[in-house]
Order: sequence, then structure tokens, then C-alpha cells
Amino acid sequence: MKSPALPVSLARPPLALSVASFVSSFDRFAVSPMLVLIAVDLDVPLSAAVAAASGYYLAYGLTQPVWGLLSDRFGRVRVMRVALFGAALAGVVSALMPVLGALVVARVVTGACFGAVIPTGLTYVGDTVQPSVRQRALTDLMAAAALGTALATGLGGVVAGLVDWRVAFTVPAACALACALTLGSLPEPPRLRLDGAALGTARYLGAVLGHGWALLVFGLAFVEGAIMLGAMPFLATALEHTGYAAAVAGLAITAYGLGLWLFSKLVKRLAGRWPAPALMTVGGAQLSAGFAIVSVHVSMPTVAVTALLLGGGWSFLHSSLQTWATSVVPEARGTTIAFFACALFVGSAVSSWAAGPLAERGSYALLFGLAAGAAIPLTAVAALTRRRYGRSQAAQPQPQ
Repeated sequence: MKSPALPVSLARPPLALSVASFVSSFDRFAVSPMLVLIAVDLDVPLSAAVAAASGYYLAYGLTQPVWGLLSDRFGRVRVMRVALFGAALAGVVSALMPVLGALVVARVVTGACFGAVIPTGLTYVGDTVQPSVRQRALTDLMAAAALGTALATGLGGVVAGLVDWRVAFTVPAACALACALTLGSLPEPPRLRLDGAALGTARYLGAVLGHGWALLVFGLAFVEGAIMLGAMPFLATALEHTGYAAAVAGLAITAYGLGLWLFSKLVKRLAGRWPAPALMTVGGAQLSAGFAIVSVHVSMPTVAVTALLLGGGWSFLHSSLQTWATSVVPEARGTTIAFFACALFVGSAVSSWAAGPLAERGSYALLFGLAAGAAIPLTAVAALTRRRYGRSQAAQPQPQ
């Protein structure tokens, strides 16, 4: 039986969608403070153990176009439920793997499945929330993900240090199963059609990949992912290299999730009052300042301050980019958001892989300094091109 159509009238994401985003975010960030413990337990170098994170991010990113096409063709809710069932199974398997190679494979599958949740949730918001309040609704979804991030970075290290790192993979797997069952009550939103006709796979791809502004947004997302998501996991390992336990290091990174949650509330108030380029500029400045601080000295206070600033930077810059992505090709919104997320996480995977040898040598000043410097041109290009895009669209009404 087909789900009832949902009118475009929501002001905030449904609770079930926020919970699913929380679980997906928790699983993605729980591994960061556990990398050293995984390396010790499995008797492998840290640079090898990083594959458990970078492989996850790579799979998370590369599967986005597939999930996007499927959600445009078969529905947002159906895709999220199938993906969550798969994530639950793969998460349990991750906790049982005895060697690094098998663990990496299990994490790759888990990342591929969880990769459908947040981007498809963003698409759901794009389908059901009016453009005038869309960024506010997206920041609500981001706040739920932020809470998952905060608990993952804090509790992940605590659980791994005091109990076992495998338990941290089991908890989100159980929660994913519960979310898959709960989302069954969520109605499917209506989807736009081009010229009154349903789009086939080739036309979805053509509509997105042939759009210049969409390609620009994807490029910005790639760089943002490389800077932010690629470098941030090494904050915990940097602290552990100075002698802190994994549990303590994880608690310091909790400031990221708290900052993301707090600043998302501020962005929600400012959205609509401040233009998007201004929000992007504030966010980029926080990213650059945060990484600059920790490149000078790694300690508990500096890492906590950096994590807090990164949460603010993500709230301002990333929410503005993803809001842009939801409107640039509205007739193929699911595919657009999927490519946006793909670019973001492929960027993070490439960056974390490249930074692994630097972390192995303890060259954290260079690693974080490069991230601080790269945030400056990213911010300038994002703000300037977003302003130009706004001007180019002002004279012509856009389909919503």
C-alpha cells in the first residue's frame, strides 16, 4: 500500500528522522577516539588502524549517488529503512571481527549503509519544508546529529577505555534496528517531476551533473570534507600521543558536538536575517582559527577550544552549503544531496588517508596548520560564489 502524500508544510524535521540522524552521526564519530586502542588490541600500526575510519568515510561518500538515485526513484523513507536494517547487521559484524582486515571490511559496509540516512533526511526536509524556513529546519536536523557526535566522541572513548571498543559498535547497531522499525510510520513526501514526467536514472544524473552551480557546490563540499572531517579525527590521537588516555581524549572532543549543538541554535536564529555569504564567512573563520590554535600547541584546553570552534564552523558554513544544495536542482533533489554528501565524505577519506603518515610521525603541527590554511580560500570562494548565485537567481522564480 502506498504511503499518503505529505504536503510541503512542515516547519521542522519529524522526530523519527532526527533520531535516525543522531544514530548515524553517533556511529560515524565513535571510532575516532578508539583508533589507538584498536591498533594496540589488533597489534597493528596506528596508520593501518586509521583505515577503519577512512574506509568507513570513503564508503559513506561513494555510495551517496546510489542512495540518492534510489530515493528519487523509490522514495525517501523506503531507502532509509533498508539502509538502517543493513547498518544494524553490519554493525554487529564489526563488533565480532578478530583482525584488522575483516574489521575494515565490516566498517566499509556499515559506512555504506549509514551513508543513506542523513543525506536522505536532508532531502526529506527539502521536500517538506518551505524554502523560507528550510535552513532553520536543517539546523534542527544538524542539532540532532550534533548530539550524536558529542555522545560518540565522549562515550566512545569512555566505553572503549573502560569496557571494550567492540561495544561501541554494538550500541548504534541496535539503535539502527529500532530506527528502521520506527520510520515505517513516516509518510513519503511528493517528489517534483520535470515537465510533468517522471525522471529516469539517466535524466536524474544529467539534470545534476550538467548543472554548473551544482558542480561548484560539490567541489566546495569536497574541500570542506577534506579540511574538517579529514583532520578532526586526529584531535583525539594527538592528545593520546601526549599521554592522555582514550577516554579522556574522547571527552575533550565532546566539545565539538556541544559547539555544533549550541551554534546550530544561533544559526537557526540568524538564518533569514543574515545573508548566506555572511554565515559562510563566520563559519570559515572559526574553522581556520580552531585548527590554527591546535597547530601551535596540543593540550587538553587547546583541543577542547578547537573542537568547540570546529562545531561552530560546521554550524555556520556547512548548514549554508547544504541549504544551497537542497535548492540548486530541486527536480532531482535526492540525487543532488547524494552527490553533495559523496563529495564531502570522499574529501574526508582522501584527507584522513593522506594525514595518516603525519599522525604516525607525530607531525600534528603540520597536519593542523595545513587545515587552518586551507580553510581560508575555501571560505572566500564559498562566500563569493554564493553571493553571485543569489544575484543570478533573484530575477527568476525557482521551482520548489
